[in-house]
Amino acid sequence: MKFIIEHLEKEVYDWCIIEYTNISKIVGKNNLIFTNIKSKKDKEILKNLGEVKEESVIKLKLKNACLLDPKAPKSLNPTDKFDYFIFGGILGDYPEQGRTEKYLTSKLKNIELRNLKEFQMSTDTAVLTTYKIVKEKTPIEKINFIDKPIIKLKNGKFQEEIELPYRYILRNNKAIISKKLITYLKNKEDL
Repeated sequence: MKFIIEHLEKEVYDWCIIEYTNISKIVGKNNLIFTNIKSKKDKEILKNLGEVKEESVIKLKLKNACLLDPKAPKSLNPTDKFDYFIFGGILGDYPEQGRTEKYLTSKLKNIELRNLKEFQMSTDTAVLTTYKIVKEKTPIEKINFIDKPIIKLKNGKFQEEIELPYRYILRNNKAIISKKLITYLKNKEDL
């Protein structure tokens, strides 16, 4: 079983590297493929995390593949058996703009579609959720989630927080969010 991230951003931004590193840890380097990677620099960075392809997943002509799209009519379940799971590597808009449908679903005509319920997830959370459903055989209804978690950026006299407009898996009453992502957000000047 392979997990494919179709990179849809203009470049591989720092936040992408953080999420993609997390995805590689979840599924393993040998089970991860990055597609639509154009720049030599980005290929160099990502080759340590998984297989890297310049072409889009649209050109790969995959068989027995599933595209995860929030607008798909059917939810992924533990009985689904696919060889490939495809995810759009794109920072979600809030409110959601349907870019997975625009850039992938509309072009991948012979691919099965599944959703992970109605709320938008970060790419690494979508991969982790899919992994739990298909590898650990956990129905999505049994996975605990938190929507729009609030992350404290600064404490002290003036406390700053940020609400992340996505759904994350909840473990021990805490959202599973990469520590590197939290550090990145805390150090980001333009939030």
